[in-house]
Amino acid sequence: MDVLRGMTVAFMCIVNNPGSWAKIYPPLDHAGWEGCTPTDLVYPFFLFCAGCAMAFSFSKFNGLDASAVKKIVRRGLLIFLVGFLCNLFPFVPTSPSPELSFWDNWVDWIQHKRIFGVLQRIGLSYMIAGVVAMWLRKSGKILSAIAILSIVYTGILVIFGNEPGPFTLEGNVSGKIDIALVGDAHVYHGFRDASGALVAFDPEGLLGSLMGACTALLGFLAGSMILNSSRKFQSDATDTHNSPLGVTSRTFVYGMLCLALGEILSIWIPISKPLWSVSYVFLTAGWAMVVLGVLMYFIDYRGVTKPFSMFKVMGTNALTAFVMSAVIAKTITMILHTAPKLFFGGFFARTEFTSLLWALIFMFGIFCIQYILYRKKIIIKL
Repeated sequence: MDVLRGMTVAFMCIVNNPGSWAKIYPPLDHAGWEGCTPTDLVYPFFLFCAGCAMAFSFSKFNGLDASAVKKIVRRGLLIFLVGFLCNLFPFVPTSPSPELSFWDNWVDWIQHKRIFGVLQRIGLSYMIAGVVAMWLRKSGKILSAIAILSIVYTGILVIFGNEPGPFTLEGNVSGKIDIALVGDAHVYHGFRDASGALVAFDPEGLLGSLMGACTALLGFLAGSMILNSSRKFQSDATDTHNSPLGVTSRTFVYGMLCLALGEILSIWIPISKPLWSVSYVFLTAGWAMVVLGVLMYFIDYRGVTKPFSMFKVMGTNALTAFVMSAVIAKTITMILHTAPKLFFGGFFARTEFTSLLWALIFMFGIFCIQYILYRKKIIIKL
């Protein structure tokens, strides 16, 4: 799990920090409104890993009691808060108007800050998935909950959607809910409609957290299967069904089934990361299970660990790496805004290769910090 999480962190650093957003290899860019590139796997992989980790951390609880609810809600809210603080960093406007006072600039700046974000959705989805997992506990019941949440979410989109369609940028109701809750000024403005105009739509909004919870719950089911199989194999070493190879095979097969289901659902419901559609949920969770199964085969069954050491280091403090990458990237942007010549005369913005080269350098820098924490056995948790 640490390796899978570390691979996700490393790839996140690469795709989020190119030398130039105008010079990106296609696989390192998002698909847009519909479709799925390797870059679109990063976010759901984080949620899948969070769900897997829940299976291990929740094993000490005996159901949905007060202490479990308190832990789930507290951690979810803290993750949300950290994400919001990342949005606010550096906590003052970086391009203030010379015609306004500091206070007026700050008020105008805070009135246009985005509320939602990646960590915010992870926090909300973690709370929903945590409560459902601890309440239902049984795999069959959790699968039923995933089906119900998927139907409810898709039903809301279809019933309340408008022209040109319930799964389109202009016609979906998800974005309208976020605007009604927090206001137009506090949501993402990066998507363009058919005319090329920017549209207020938040891809990490409130309603989509229901489907984010489904991604985490699929991770929880995978983690629970691995944990239970390990316990059974320890008590009966002749049980081939729960042997390392047996559980690895099941993880891979379940991943392939999820991939197939996602592709089938995409016939009617487009694969859309901004909407976090049900087809996107199963497709990305399927890829997460397939990759996890491959890693389990090499690491747990074959005992091959050295090639994955770097990713184990990167995955030990995943939340810390996420926050560090956001803060460092924003700091570099501020420096370049005031002194662009420091950036080697725009060398890293010249071609797709030089742009990728900067992303790799940035990722290596985050790894060095992670390595120091790893060697000192410092693990920062919420």
